[in-house]
Amino acid sequence: MSFEEMVEMVDILKRADYDGKYGPYLNPNVRKAKIMTKVVKSLRRNFGVRRSKEQLRKRWSGLKLREQDQYRRIKKVLLKSDVQVVEPKSNHFTCDSAQRLIQEIMLCSHDLDLIKEKT
Repeated sequence: MSFEEMVEMVDILKRADYDGKYGPYLNPNVRKAKIMTKVVKSLRRNFGVRRSKEQLRKRWSGLKLREQDQYRRIKKVLLKSDVQVVEPKSNHFTCDSAQRLIQEIMLCSHDLDLIKEKT
C-alpha cells in the first residue's frame, strides 16, 4: 500500500471517528462497516486499487500499533493540508487516469459555477 493510499485511508477514518473516540454510538460494528466501505470506494476511485475491508482493517490496526512512526508522518501530512489527497503524479497518463482527471475538473468547474451563482 503506497503512502498516498495510507494518507487517504487515515484521513477518512479520522474524519469519520472510526475508533469511536467522540461518543457512544448505536450499532458500532455497522457504523464501522459503512465507514470502511467509504474507504474501499475512495481508494478504488482515486487510486484504482481494490482492497478488501478486512485488509484495510488490518492495515489500520498495524499502523496504530506497530508502525507508529509511519502513522505520525501521515498525521503530519494531514495536519499540513486541509484538502483531500489526490492521485499522485505519474510519468504517464492512462486512459483511466485521464478520465478521472477530467471528472475532477468537471466537478470543480461545477462547484465554481455554484459559488458564482450564490454571489
